[in-house]
Order: sequence, then C-alpha cells, then structure tokens
Amino acid sequence: MADDNAPAPRRWHRALGPGLITACVVIGPGSILTSSKVGAEHGYSMSWVVLASALFMLTFIQMAARLGVVAKESPGQLLADRAGRWLAVLIGVSIFFVASAFQFGNNLGIHSAFEAYFQFDYIVLIFNAAAIAFLFFFKNIYRALEKLMMGFVGLMLLAFAANLLFAKPDPTEWARGLVPNGIGSLDLSVLGLVGTTFAIAAAYFQIYLVRQKGIQREDLPSSLIDSRLGVLLMAAITLMIMGTAAAALKGIKLEGAADVAMQLEPLFGSWGKALFCLGLFSAAYSSFLINSMVGGFVLSDGLGLGSGPEDKWPRYLTAAVLLIGMGVAMFVIKTGTKPMTAIVMAQAVTVIVAPLLAAVLLWLCNRKDIMGKDRNGPLINALGVVGFVLLLVMAANTAVYKVWPKVSAWLG
Repeated sequence: MADDNAPAPRRWHRALGPGLITACVVIGPGSILTSSKVGAEHGYSMSWVVLASALFMLTFIQMAARLGVVAKESPGQLLADRAGRWLAVLIGVSIFFVASAFQFGNNLGIHSAFEAYFQFDYIVLIFNAAAIAFLFFFKNIYRALEKLMMGFVGLMLLAFAANLLFAKPDPTEWARGLVPNGIGSLDLSVLGLVGTTFAIAAAYFQIYLVRQKGIQREDLPSSLIDSRLGVLLMAAITLMIMGTAAAALKGIKLEGAADVAMQLEPLFGSWGKALFCLGLFSAAYSSFLINSMVGGFVLSDGLGLGSGPEDKWPRYLTAAVLLIGMGVAMFVIKTGTKPMTAIVMAQAVTVIVAPLLAAVLLWLCNRKDIMGKDRNGPLINALGVVGFVLLLVMAANTAVYKVWPKVSAWLG
C-alpha cells in the first residue's frame, strides 16, 4: 500500500546538476587535445570509440548516482566499515595525488587560451585566487558550483558547435565512423581518447555530487536522467571537437591545445580562433575547479574528516590541490620544462587506482546491505565487468609504454 505521506518526487529538471558537473570535469584541455589529435590523424573513423567509451562511462556514473542516493553513509565510511579504513585512505590519497599532479594541465589550458591574444604568465595566479575565494566565500558551495558549471557547459556547447559549423564536416563519412571498424588502428592517441572519455574518477565523484545536491530515494529516476544527460553532453562535445579536427585539420600535427586555435585561425578567421579559445577556457576552468574538488573531497572522506560541502577539511584539501597545480604550472611556464617525475608517478598511481575504483563501485553496488532492491542488475554488471577489464588493459598499456620506459631510463 502506497504511503500517502511520502514526499512527491521532484520533476526531472529539478534533479539536473551532478551529471552536468561531471561532464565539466571530463571535458578539459587534455580531452580537447586528445580528441583533436585523433580527428586530425584518423578523420571520422574513430567516432565509434567515443560512443563505446561513453557507454562504459554511463554504466559507472549511474552506479555511482544510485549509490550516492541510496546509501546512508559516504563512500569513505562505507569502505571503512566494510573493508577497513586503509582502503578508504588508499583511494583518497591516490586520487588526491593524481588530481594534484595533473591539475597543472588545467592551469596550462587557461594560460593557452589567453596566450593566443596576449602574453601574461601570471594569469593562472589570478584564476587560482578566484577559485580559492570561491571555495571559502559560499556557505553552500554545491549550489554556487552547479550554477557556474551549467554556464560553462553552455559556453562549451556554443563555442564547439560554432567551430563545427565553420568546419562543414562530411555527414556521410562521419556516419560511417560511428560504426566500429576494427581495432587494428587503435594507437596510443586513440587509447588516450578512451581514457579521457571513460574517466572513472569523475564517475566515482558522482556519489558525492548527488549527496551534496540532496537527491532522495524518490528522486532516483530523475537523478539517473541527469547522469545520462551529462554523459550525452560529454560525448557530444567530444565528437564536435573531433569532427572539427577531422574536417579542417586532417594531417596536421598538433602538439598542444593552443596549436589547435592557431591552426583554425587561417581557416576560419579570427572568429573561429576566438570561439575555440572560449571553449578551451570554459573547459579548462570548469575542469580546473571540479578536478581539485575530486582530489580534496575524496581524500578528506577517506581520512574520516568529512565529505559534505559545509565541512572545512574538504575545502582545505581542495585548496591544496589548487596550490600544487598552480605551482607546477608556473614552473612549466617559466622554465619550459615539464615535471616528468611527477607525471610518471601520477601515471603509475593511475595504473592502480583506476581499476580499483571500478572494482569498488561494482562491489558496493552489489551489496544487499547497502543497496537493497537497488542493487545492480545483470546488464549493468556485465557492462561493468567489461569496463573493469578495459581499465585493466589501459592500465597495463600505461605501465608498459609510459611508466616503465621512463623508470628504466632513470635506472640506467
């Protein structure tokens, strides 16, 4: 018998937010460069890889959304109670380290967007100061963050869709690229495209976002719509960038995101360059904020110091990620030397933490004592296992082709 006093579920559009925020952290300078490179090298033929990666991202982001809504405790506490605090700390420290090590890429993305017009190396100091002020100024940080990220998603859609219209892609050839055409041509750049689209740490952070949004059990169907929309927008923006490169930059070697803007100016004029830089800035600064929060909030939760938007330690540790990323970026800008030790160490940590996060999500979402009737179904589990195996393969690829060559060179 239905409970007449149960609260009515909110309309689906009132549950929007967490999935859109996740889309913002996935679409960063690294994903823009990677999708541009794949489009320039392979044309439209690897578009199906984006769809396949988005399917696995959708699988895990929906697991995380359900866990965040149904579970009564934070992920760190769930792990501490059922496996031991050590696992929660291991995940927290690993994600904090990876977020800090790669945060400088978001700083460099902002620097590149402005460098196309004027030289001011300290622009990253201004934006980091603004981000730290944002962290401590708002009492309800989630509500402010949601509004800001919705604006950035809109700017990215506008900028990259306009670039795509300038490029005039071939729809017939693009449609053929959406159909899998074998794996023989999957090179390191294409595997990078999988890694930047199927971002398991961003999917894991969805647990925290739906809790901060205050989604209740009766709102779960609406929350899943939000997750699907976030992944759809993420895939659409990635395909727009890839399609633009396939149509306009075929055969051109791209070294950085700023190179894409420079190459578009002769073809599209100053408007095309400006639009791309607007999209690059929106992607860099939105990812800039959320990436730092992923590191700060997950570590604080793992240490048992709180995971809510009103807690102080998640904000302190998020500020630490911002400061580390800014320091590394300023070193790169001033010296032109990349901190290879930090990059290789972050890659080594990713080899461990990416499959671990997928395994943890699968484990928690299949526990009856946590999820009850909302446990994973057979289809979600099947896709989850395939996604876990894919992350293992990518981890092995990173270990063999990126981490070990550098380590062996250092060992002489």
